[in-house]
Amino acid sequence: MAKKNTQVPLIEGADRETPMMRQYSQFKAQFPGAILLFRVGDFYETFGEDAITTSRILGITLTKRHNGSSSETELAGFPHHSLETYLPKLVKAGQRVAICDQLEDPRFTKKIVKRGVTELVTPGVSYNDAVLEGRRNNYLASICVMKDLWGLSLVDISTGEFMTTEGSQEFIDKLLQSFTPSEVLISRAFRNEWQEWTKDNYSTYYLEDWFFQTSFGEDMLMRHFKVQSLKGFGIAELPQGIAAAGAIMHYLSENNHKDLRHIAGISRIEEDRYVWLDKFTIRNLELLAPQQNGGVALIDVLDKTLTQMGARMLRKWIALPLKDKNRIEERLSMVEILFEYPELLEEIQDALRHIGDIERLISKVSSKRAKPRELLQLKKSLWKVAELKMLLETQSSTLLHKFSNQLNACEYITKKIDVELSDEPKALTNEGGLIKDGVNAALDELRGLVQNSKEYLEKVRQNAAIETGIQSLKIEYNKIYGYYLEVSHANQHKVPKTWIRKQTLTTAERYITEELKIYEDKILTADEKINILEQQLFIQLVESAADFTLPVQQNGRILATLDCLGNFAQIAQKQHYTKPTMSDSTVLNIKAGRHVVIEAQLPPDQPYIPNDTYLDTEHQQIIVITGPNMAGKSALLRQTALIVLMAQIGCFVPAQSAEIGIIDKIFTRVGASDNLAKGESTFMVEMMETASIMNNLSERSLVLMDEIGRGTSTYDGISIAWAILEYLHNHPKHRVKTLFATHYHELNELAHDLVRIRNFHVTIKESGNRIIFLRKLAEGGSEHSFGIHVAQMAGMPPQIVQRANEIMHFLEAQRQQPEGEGQASSPTLPKPSESSPIQFVEALTPEVQQVLTILERLDINTLSPVEALLKLNELKNLVR
Repeated sequence: MAKKNTQVPLIEGADRETPMMRQYSQFKAQFPGAILLFRVGDFYETFGEDAITTSRILGITLTKRHNGSSSETELAGFPHHSLETYLPKLVKAGQRVAICDQLEDPRFTKKIVKRGVTELVTPGVSYNDAVLEGRRNNYLASICVMKDLWGLSLVDISTGEFMTTEGSQEFIDKLLQSFTPSEVLISRAFRNEWQEWTKDNYSTYYLEDWFFQTSFGEDMLMRHFKVQSLKGFGIAELPQGIAAAGAIMHYLSENNHKDLRHIAGISRIEEDRYVWLDKFTIRNLELLAPQQNGGVALIDVLDKTLTQMGARMLRKWIALPLKDKNRIEERLSMVEILFEYPELLEEIQDALRHIGDIERLISKVSSKRAKPRELLQLKKSLWKVAELKMLLETQSSTLLHKFSNQLNACEYITKKIDVELSDEPKALTNEGGLIKDGVNAALDELRGLVQNSKEYLEKVRQNAAIETGIQSLKIEYNKIYGYYLEVSHANQHKVPKTWIRKQTLTTAERYITEELKIYEDKILTADEKINILEQQLFIQLVESAADFTLPVQQNGRILATLDCLGNFAQIAQKQHYTKPTMSDSTVLNIKAGRHVVIEAQLPPDQPYIPNDTYLDTEHQQIIVITGPNMAGKSALLRQTALIVLMAQIGCFVPAQSAEIGIIDKIFTRVGASDNLAKGESTFMVEMMETASIMNNLSERSLVLMDEIGRGTSTYDGISIAWAILEYLHNHPKHRVKTLFATHYHELNELAHDLVRIRNFHVTIKESGNRIIFLRKLAEGGSEHSFGIHVAQMAGMPPQIVQRANEIMHFLEAQRQQPEGEGQASSPTLPKPSESSPIQFVEALTPEVQQVLTILERLDINTLSPVEALLKLNELKNLVR
């Protein structure tokens, strides 16, 4: 972190600052890059540049004040109870916010109030529900850059999840796209390269380079986990990963996040355990986010989870599909059980609906940030966990028993919360009503004192009236004298000498007694003592609950897994998905496969047209798919990849059947994506992505390529596509399963010479000058792309469509004419025909074209009047 700077005043005129402003400047120096919310009475105030920024983001009034200096200082603030409203807006705007609270009650000090920064909230570090998205993790990432080997660590402080890994820049880039951290820590020395690479796509905080040393990271992690070695976590051989993780822990510690018991372990992201999905594939397949505004991603279709924990886990599953056949089949078997027993699934899901986000609740408990109602929610959730555990125990399945055995009912703390915490506690700890009666004798006595004060004072009055004989005696209260006895002048002679006169009125005298003052002191301080004692008891209860951090976190992981698998079963029931067969072979055999996302968006009465896909490494390694634009070639490619991916995360698939030999890498090259900011054209981006695929192939890879070469000239494009297909077929090491969609029909020739290439096309039906997309895959190549038809369907002006037809026929004739036969050295296109009303109408519809054809063939001289009328009626019917 930056060193404290107490020499340079942060606010102009600081040499003449008030004590409070000097205090402010000291805290501001500790957190120079953060907005400091400075508690003053019932408000959080900001000053100077912080005030200007805060005013702009929050839309609150900006004022100016002297604050003891000769010049004015900008000021902007808001009521302290509005923190939950305004803090998220500041953080979501990318600001780091230091919250400086009053640590003592101003009523009990004559000096300046003691203050301290109680929390630093940043885009990647927050427990605040208003800042966090419940269904997504909020990761803080740290990157250690060491030549060709990079380290990456990710922590979600709101759940306690902590991970690390190391690998190539490409691998780290892929993980960043998958996990989408809210904030990134990186060395200041790498600042320029990072900004060039990411184009400021991440909220970034720069640290000194020495924070990213492996020895420093080891020391930080071993001290935090209280261990002598990191071998038990499986990360001891990751020096860059350790360095990145150590930088995170130091950052949290330096920024007032001391209670981190819920970060109880660190796991390794093992590249070899998961399917390789490069950043292009994650983007092209729209796994976690759509490419276009208003689009639908795979996660949007598959995520019907009932808990926030389940939603977060599902995102990780999609980003990291499994390669381990046994783990995949275990998930699929669990989905099958829930699929076949819908009543059991309904019972499990009903329990899940009543379970809160216990991962984040226990993190707040462990860090001593839990509010009363959150502790109550934890209790109710653990009750449901106990019920779910019993439900699973009664089932015959060993898989369900495994889940049951891993759940912990946490009976002790559940009962303790139930006995001690009020059933309807207030939102905050200082509002009273936290602890039940019978928990603490001192608390019960104080409450009795407050509740019975009126009765007690009446007894005091009655005893005094009997003692003095003054029946009109009154006991009253005011802020100056407290409780007092009021006696009329007529009865003044009856007042005992032990009473102390405090005030004379025109009609009466007011007295106090020692007994009254003692009781007054008890009553006036009872509420405050109750508040203090209740808060102490609540803190003790929170600390007791914190002892159950590990079992509650374990419950969270098991519940999230159950939620994901139950979610898969429910979707499979509703959408008629089937269980895939996983194998160690290299065969991919999908029968009647469907596109999961497109199908979900179709109207109920419009079925999706299914297609078969078969690939292996012996007979049909590469399929070249031709067909018209818009016929569904791209959808077929994507649906194949999505079916494989769904199967390998443990989900049933949209197909009649699917045999899937484990895939270890999925590569896609689909869609145009200019990167003009870097001066890269569509074709350059296409070639870079294709080169990345060619350099990272494996025997079990699945490659999907769509319209390769279209970003350059026709002959260049054909040549490149041709060479790529030859390379994939003749690769010296790997026979990579490939789907290759193209509009270059010349590529169909490859199947004659390369034995593992097969030609397929997406079928269409021609009706006159119209085409109907049947969206069915069939063997054999297609000879036409029907691009002009598609242009006409898209609403292209008819003059353009007509002219395109003329040019196309001319070029086809030129290509078919033998070389040297009557060809001019520079063939000239035919001149555009002059437009006329008839020609304009001709281009509008096929029906009009048919009418014109009939008229051209008609011999008017041979027609009788009756035949002419009949023919006219026929033509009229054609154009209706």
